[in-house]
Amino acid sequence: MAVTNTVNEAPLAADRAIAADAELLSAQLQAMRERLFAPASNKVLRKFSSSEAAKLIGVSDSYLRQLSIAGEGPQPETGTAGRRLYTLEDINALRHLLTEQNAKNRNYLPWRDAQRGEHLQILAVTNFKGGSGKTTTTTHLAQHLALSGLRVLAVDLDPQASMSALFGYQPELDLTGNDTLYGAIRYDEAQRPLRDIIRKTYFDGLDLVPGNLELQEFEHTTPRVLAERRGPATDMFFTRVQAALQSVADDYDVVVIDCPPQLGFLTLSALCAATSVIVTVHPQMLDVASMSQFLFMTSDLLSVVREAGGTLNFDFLRYLITRYEPNDGPQAQIAGFLRAQFGDRVLTAPMVKSTAVSDAGLTKQTLYEVGRENFSRVTYDRAMESLTAVNGEIEALIHSAWNRTGKGAKV
Repeated sequence: MAVTNTVNEAPLAADRAIAADAELLSAQLQAMRERLFAPASNKVLRKFSSSEAAKLIGVSDSYLRQLSIAGEGPQPETGTAGRRLYTLEDINALRHLLTEQNAKNRNYLPWRDAQRGEHLQILAVTNFKGGSGKTTTTTHLAQHLALSGLRVLAVDLDPQASMSALFGYQPELDLTGNDTLYGAIRYDEAQRPLRDIIRKTYFDGLDLVPGNLELQEFEHTTPRVLAERRGPATDMFFTRVQAALQSVADDYDVVVIDCPPQLGFLTLSALCAATSVIVTVHPQMLDVASMSQFLFMTSDLLSVVREAGGTLNFDFLRYLITRYEPNDGPQAQIAGFLRAQFGDRVLTAPMVKSTAVSDAGLTKQTLYEVGRENFSRVTYDRAMESLTAVNGEIEALIHSAWNRTGKGAKV
């Protein structure tokens, strides 16, 4: 097969045409990144106002001011008109300070306590069909949990690496090989510890395992290993992601996995490692029909895994309605249909479709990274209200899985 752009061009082999387009697009993306994040091409999280910082910590703005005047904790930067600005590192340092001063109140620093039986929460976000907002949901959730004070590991298990891009990586340039989760779950001697693969991000308390096309190698090598039946039964493919994550369990409270949009060995491995699952659903009939097939296939494959010795116990399984347009009658009907079928397994809050989220995505940013001043206030507030409701609901489910009740006293 040959490809031509105009009648005057000589035929070009399809693989070379695609390779040329890929190289051109990669170069342009790199140039765009350097313009957006020059000179070091590194993303930096914005600073937070004193009122935002106080809300994140769970204290009043006046109390935060008192701490600053008393010289306790990190001192905020003073901006225009005397505005006090805090970095996320400052906010987390204040959480530690308040926890030391109020030992009985665990809400300032909500890290899990393994001695109380609070296990590592591994949350897989998945969908069989692309375009459901899966990656946007996963990234915003990971950032929300980090802003709440939890220690979070975000794992990009999708070879397309969209979540890695949102965190400022250009996979084909920034990753040189064996830099994804595949490096920790591969079957040969090149396997390396997950701890060596994890990268810090510009979000304090949020680390990343980036993704790229090498993840697809797991889909290719696993059938061959299964055919050869080498290694002990305890070393089956579905145990490898779980084992890798458990090797760093002491460092984190929550792992959030962005699964590939297909039901392969990577997705199955993530589901076997997961303690909880979020299935994103775009409220269109074709998407719901696709989800039905996804659930049938997942059930069949997981039953095989269970019979092979896999442990499949979820703290919770929830369906999240995404890209929801409240004024769209057919979408409202589909949302109602899903709630009628699944009841409280559908999250109460939907993720509302918003131009604020898509506009932020143009510069590879999330809504948590851009200030309110960059948007129409109504648009921004509506989108942020939706994000807060969805992510707050999932956060509450995580705390419930840890048998935590109540929020405790606030200053």
